[in-house]
Amino acid sequence: MATRSHTRCLILASTWLLLLLPCPPVEGLQAVPRHRFAITATTTRSIAARPARSTRTALRMSSQQQEPPQPPQPPGFDLPNPLSALAKSSPSDRSADLMVGEDAAVFDWDNERMERLGDRGWLTFFAAVGAILTAVAVLWVYPPTGYADDFQALLEDVAGGNSHVVTLLYGIIFPMVHSGLASLRPYGERIVGARAWRVVFAFPSLCLAYSWITYFIAHVHDGIQFYDISTIPWVHTVAWFVNFISFLFLYPSVFNLKEVAAVEKPQVHLWETGIIRITRHPQFVGQVLWSLAHLAMVGTSFDLLTQTLLVGHHAFACWNGDRRLLAEHGDNFRRIEERTSIVPFRAILEGRQKLPPDYYKELLRAPYALIAVGSIGAYLAHPYMQAGAALAKNTGLVDGGVFDGLLG
Repeated sequence: MATRSHTRCLILASTWLLLLLPCPPVEGLQAVPRHRFAITATTTRSIAARPARSTRTALRMSSQQQEPPQPPQPPGFDLPNPLSALAKSSPSDRSADLMVGEDAAVFDWDNERMERLGDRGWLTFFAAVGAILTAVAVLWVYPPTGYADDFQALLEDVAGGNSHVVTLLYGIIFPMVHSGLASLRPYGERIVGARAWRVVFAFPSLCLAYSWITYFIAHVHDGIQFYDISTIPWVHTVAWFVNFISFLFLYPSVFNLKEVAAVEKPQVHLWETGIIRITRHPQFVGQVLWSLAHLAMVGTSFDLLTQTLLVGHHAFACWNGDRRLLAEHGDNFRRIEERTSIVPFRAILEGRQKLPPDYYKELLRAPYALIAVGSIGAYLAHPYMQAGAALAKNTGLVDGGVFDGLLG
């Protein structure tokens, strides 16, 4: 009790002392009249009681502050929803890019329309693809009306029945037609237009590709057998993964399918992002991987010759492609050429190319997903490809075709 009494007295005395002492004026503040501070016994008792509550509050706060600190959480990695990323491509950090080339494989579902037939929508795309494939089937594939069997019979006559010579002839004719028509593109487009020239370019390329592929499947085991490791399980697994990766390099043309089908005006694109950061010529790299995977499964002289011809064609296409890009884009291509390489990752290792921190956004896009699904579909379709090649081989030659019937 004595302690409480002394405490109250000290507080009361201190309060009166503060009120009686003169207070120096503070600039910007108004003096408060002393008569406003009316201290009663009740007020004094309440003031005397406050330190106890304040002490308890301070103790509670102190106990809360003394809790052991939580360990820091690792920084999160904000991955986008895969379906959302496929429906609408997310831009990557391009602050270190030259910004003279295009962002590859960009897709936005909101911008896509079916539209009417004849417009530049997906309905016209499917109609165009159906029309060109029907033309290939009727005019080339189907023996009674097409000329694939006649052309192959001609090559076999020239080769004297030697399958190695036949695939060699295919390896010469196909690059001449395919790369030759690509090189003639600037002149052909001036005559018939860009979209019509795409049809002129695509039709013979598709026909020759079909004939070479079916002949390859039917004769891949011809010649000398150097080795046979296809029965080893892990070899098949490794070959499958290498083949799958090769398709991601092989087909950057699907970056704009409407241009492939000539629904939109075809262009010579200068890409700056995506797979181009790894290699400037992904089709060449993809072909090398594809050929290695197939050579691992079939070690014959026929397979070795065919794969050599395919890789050789794509190696030539590296030079021819750079030449066409230089003619189309000039100095902009030179600038991108300095920051990229044909050998995968070489420009990155040499410091000429820098992958953005969110590089995955450039690969997590709809065209790459389409390629992945297509490569799996092609693998599952192998038995049907083999059956089709066997059917074409066993059918043999059916003289003439649809034009022979039309002309007489």
